[in-house]
Formats: sequence, C-alpha cells, structure tokens
Amino acid sequence: MKLVLFDCDGTLVDSIGLIHEVMARTFVHFGYPRPEVSLTKSIIGLTLDIAIARMQGKTHVDDEATAMTAYYKAIFAETRAEAGFQEPVFDGIMAMIAKLSEREELLMGAVTGKSRRGLNLIMDTHGFRKHFIVSRTADDCPSKPHPAMVSECCNETGMVPADTIVIGDAIYDMQMAKAAGAKAIGVAWGYASVDALWAAGADAIVNHPSEIPGHIPG
Repeated sequence: MKLVLFDCDGTLVDSIGLIHEVMARTFVHFGYPRPEVSLTKSIIGLTLDIAIARMQGKTHVDDEATAMTAYYKAIFAETRAEAGFQEPVFDGIMAMIAKLSEREELLMGAVTGKSRRGLNLIMDTHGFRKHFIVSRTADDCPSKPHPAMVSECCNETGMVPADTIVIGDAIYDMQMAKAAGAKAIGVAWGYASVDALWAAGADAIVNHPSEIPGHIPG
C-alpha cells in the first residue's frame, strides 16, 4: 500500500490569478502598494497568516498580519465569484487522478495551506472528494514545512511515512515531505522553479501529470 498526498494550489489547480488578486486587494486596503505576482507566488503553500507576514518581510505574525488575514478571508469568496477568477485544474490532472484511482494499492489525499473551506470548494468543484480519503489544511495543522500534515494523514490511514509520497509545486512541500520521512515529487508546472524544488529535497521532478503514476511503485 502507498499513500499519495497532493498539494492543491499550483499542483492540482491553477489558482495564482485568484490568490494574487485577493492578496493585492488586501494589501491595498491596508495602505500598501499592490505586490508583484512573483512575491505572491513565493509564499503559496504557506498558511495564510504566515504568508502575509512573510510578504511584508516580518519574522512573525503580528496584529496587522492577523487583521490582513481576516480581511483576505472575508473578500475571498466574492472575488472568486467574479469572472476570470475561478481555479481550473491543470491539463492532465483529471486523467492522472482517474488512473491512480484504478490502483487498489493506492490511497490518496490532500495536504494544503488552504483553509478547510477553500479545499472543500476545490474538492466539490472538480470532483476530487470521491478520490481523496484523507486531507489536512491550514485549519488543522501548523504551516508547511512542518511535517504534521503528512504525519496526521499517515496516522489516520494507518500508513507510515516511508510508504507515503508527497506531490507538490512548492519548496515547502518538498521540505515537509522530507521532514516527515516521506518521498517528495516536485511538479514543474507550478509556482516554484525546478532548481528550487531540487534544492529543497525533491526525489523526482515531473513535467506533466501523466508522468506521476510511473513514479509511484506498485
């Protein structure tokens, strides 16, 4: 048996447009200039309050970062409802998930810096819920790269980290996997560079979702 845990933003769905717009509106609301999209990309994968503090160059979450987090959450749904800000799956993701679902020795789940509400929206919109039997979000665990998301998914499913594969696009995904004792597979279509993923401890890099099944031994 193997446990396969997917990151969400930048791995399963292309959410940078939405995340950056909500983040930009939040910064402007608090009197800051709109951040560059490259800055937003650099924090995707982190829990929201830590991400905002990191974007401001802060070493910890202060009262302002907490207030900005609350504002971000408050405007997220209305922004997502606007035209052009949905979160489409990357090409090849659905076919890859379907192929993995045919393998009886595999269990699948999600580990994400999104809120539980945000993950539920993705699961319901794209039909992932029937495939993923376990998940952990920013509402459940410390921010990546802390290994808790992986460890708790392992405990819930009765699996061990050595038989677990984490698939993600961020350096935090790779670092989390390594910290938990799991295998780390980086995806080249996300928001971090391939070089950064290798440096963060990736065991393999895939260039298209169709390559993923081949990296999961039966």
